[in-house]
Amino acid sequence: MYQISNFLDNDDVAVLSALGPFQVIEYQRDLSVTPNSAMQAYYCAQMNVKKRQLVCDLSKANVTIQAGAMQWMLGNVNATTGIKGVTDLLGKAMRGKASGESTIKPEYTGDGLLVLEPTYKYLILLDCADWGGSVVLDDGLFLACDSNLKHKAVMRSNFSSAVAGGEGLFNLSLNGSGTFCIESDCPREELVEITLQNDVLKIDGNYAIAWSGSLDFTVERSGKSLIGSAASGEGLVNVYRGTGKVLMMPTAKMPNI
Repeated sequence: MYQISNFLDNDDVAVLSALGPFQVIEYQRDLSVTPNSAMQAYYCAQMNVKKRQLVCDLSKANVTIQAGAMQWMLGNVNATTGIKGVTDLLGKAMRGKASGESTIKPEYTGDGLLVLEPTYKYLILLDCADWGGSVVLDDGLFLACDSNLKHKAVMRSNFSSAVAGGEGLFNLSLNGSGTFCIESDCPREELVEITLQNDVLKIDGNYAIAWSGSLDFTVERSGKSLIGSAASGEGLVNVYRGTGKVLMMPTAKMPNI
């Protein structure tokens, strides 16, 4: 048995969202400041620049996280590599190399509590069922998921998507039934969700952070001809075609500070 005090019951901590085994908490103020950093901490709080953490209740589901993301764990918690043999290791190594994600994502089992490292990014909880059972994530967004979800490296529909679009050739795809958490540069309130029914979405830039696995993703000219593309000033655009959803940021990704 264990008891936790001054954590979720702290008046400085707010639970922003909960889904499946996950809770997203946010620290309303940064109290660990010095006279030199107090002003910066005050204005950060006013502009919603706050520390957030993901809390995982393993009694609800086993959880797979990004390598190195664990901060502390409590109770009956067991960490494994999630590797089920040599073939599985080779497959995960190839997928990690292709998608730029970590090769081994540790899996935590048991019925205790797992808390991940704090971040200033926005933690967004999503359900794979809302994406038709398959969702593709932009590079570097994955933080944690229900271990029931299967990971795959999906290749772009054409080679130009990687060469011309400034994107990688592969992305991480989550498939099956379960919930997951991504780290976003934008809050959920600002993300634009577009649902396509046998239609086409064209985006000038790397603004999409997640899209249904049922969609074809390519990079194409914005116009029907090279002259038309040049005249529009847009050149190449990211194209999502078919039936499914796209989650899009309204602004470009922020540089790391």
